[in-house]
Amino acid sequence: MDFSYDIADKLKLPQWKVKNAIELLEDGKTIPFIARYRKEKTGELDEIQIREISDLLEHLKKLHERKQEIIRIVEERGKLTPELKNAFLGAKTLQELEDLYAPYKSKKKTRADLAREKGLVPLAELLKTGYTRNEEVISTYIDMEKGVNSIEDAISGAKDIIAEEISINLLIRDKLREVVRKSGKFYSERGKAEDPKGIYRDYYEFSQPISQLVPHRILALFRGEREKVLKLGVEVSGDLLPVVLRVLNFDRKLAYYEELVEAAEDSLKRLLFPSIEREIRNELKEMAENRAITVFSKNLRNLLLQTPLGSKVVMGIDPGYRTGCKIAVIGKDGSMQYYDTIYPTPPKNEFMQAEMKVVEAVKLLKVEIIAIGNGTASRETELFVAETIRKNKLNCKYLIVSEAGASIYSASRVAIEEFPDLDVTTRGAISIARRVQDPLAEYVKIPPESIGVGMYQHDVNKTKLKKALDREV
Repeated sequence: MDFSYDIADKLKLPQWKVKNAIELLEDGKTIPFIARYRKEKTGELDEIQIREISDLLEHLKKLHERKQEIIRIVEERGKLTPELKNAFLGAKTLQELEDLYAPYKSKKKTRADLAREKGLVPLAELLKTGYTRNEEVISTYIDMEKGVNSIEDAISGAKDIIAEEISINLLIRDKLREVVRKSGKFYSERGKAEDPKGIYRDYYEFSQPISQLVPHRILALFRGEREKVLKLGVEVSGDLLPVVLRVLNFDRKLAYYEELVEAAEDSLKRLLFPSIEREIRNELKEMAENRAITVFSKNLRNLLLQTPLGSKVVMGIDPGYRTGCKIAVIGKDGSMQYYDTIYPTPPKNEFMQAEMKVVEAVKLLKVEIIAIGNGTASRETELFVAETIRKNKLNCKYLIVSEAGASIYSASRVAIEEFPDLDVTTRGAISIARRVQDPLAEYVKIPPESIGVGMYQHDVNKTKLKKALDREV
């Protein structure tokens, strides 16, 4: 199937460029290769544009495959109508598709299914087209054995069929989605779980227009819901029924106009709005995750592309309190020269002993830079190092280095094989020192998702994050 037209329209790119890029991607060529060596085929598309094409292509393929699978399953269950098939085929996102499929997912019958089994489809058509009320005709649908015991039962069943038909009307869904996105609000309220630290205090009675929500707030709200501290929802101040009725455009002269309006109202409350609400929630979450992953990827790229200081003798310090600060000195070639533990921080505060060890190591091994990890006790360690350099007039400088992923590396097989006789914290100090000499060479030893490239990293889809970060590496 040719997805190039849809992708070109979405990304506002010439279709021939997109088509050629897709052919190269499907031929197994990597994004950097295409951007660098196939410019003439793609019309100078850059790496970002090709990545967007690749992502959209993957999404559209999954969407197409899922549509075909759902149509097959619903058809096998004998529930596929032409209208439902068109609704499935017209779904623009996986979430919209899954929402349409939800009532047919289980073998449990919907209210409309039960009404159809009772033979009420012709009556539903009569309600939609009849200009004369005729209880005598409706009474012919009464069937005690099928559970249709009265005219009211028959009309109720016919309304269930109409309500379901309305719920899969693509134009109605599009209009409702548009209205809810523009004028709807996303709200949160207290859930059942306790919040002893008051982390979510600002969200106990929170409401904000959907269009104004920012990614970090969305992720925080969903985390609160996941922890059962918050309950989330979508609300619209105005009445949405007129939106539905405008699209349906029922003739007011129809004999059963009031029943049709009741069916539309039932469809809106029971089927349509809950479905649209799920879509909006998932859209918000996906948008926030994608934005966060973009930021994380950029952070990782900046981390990997830091300017290396090259062949310098570096002392790495992994700060700590109770267990002390681990120090390690590496030579110009990155080899480990010396390691020890000092206690210049609370609770021991052995400032003098720590100072003596650092001064001796700096002078003996000609240390040029002291790299201090930015984790626990970093500030106190920095003050100690600055004072030690000043007081002893040491010919070296210090800097603060990200500890991101150091603990992961220090316990990894690579680190154990390289330094089998050292404990994990000392290996961490070596990693901190090496990051000054050659950041890229050191960071690539750590799984990208373990580097810790953003404060909301653990709130996003792990698979998507790993894929995005692997691309950067």
